[in-house]
Amino acid sequence: QVQLVESGGGLVQAGGSLRLSCAASGSIFSIHTMGWYRQAPGKQREMVAIITSGGNTNYADSAKGRFTISRDNAKNTVYLQMNSLKPEDTAVYYCNADVTAWGRKFAYSYWGQGTQVTVSS
Repeated sequence: QVQLVESGGGLVQAGGSLRLSCAASGSIFSIHTMGWYRQAPGKQREMVAIITSGGNTNYADSAKGRFTISRDNAKNTVYLQMNSLKPEDTAVYYCNADVTAWGRKFAYSYWGQGTQVTVSS
């Protein structure tokens, strides 16, 4: 099995910064795209940023210029540096990874448990 464990959420004032981390562990053969998603109360889950195994990135318009996604393939970890945070960034942030486990032919999509980010005005 594969587990994703997030850390780094918390309470921050508007204009502040947070860095989220997500470490994948378990029976991992290879990790493909990793990403961060978020879900605010009463809203659907939305993509924030994704990064491929080769380092190509894609950001939601709301994240461009403020957030940076990166990964350390040796540590099976993805990061999200969030700067200039706004109250509308308040949400539960989820890590996602497409992983091919040992003994499997295909990749499956795994999710972390989520970490709360609250931005006060």
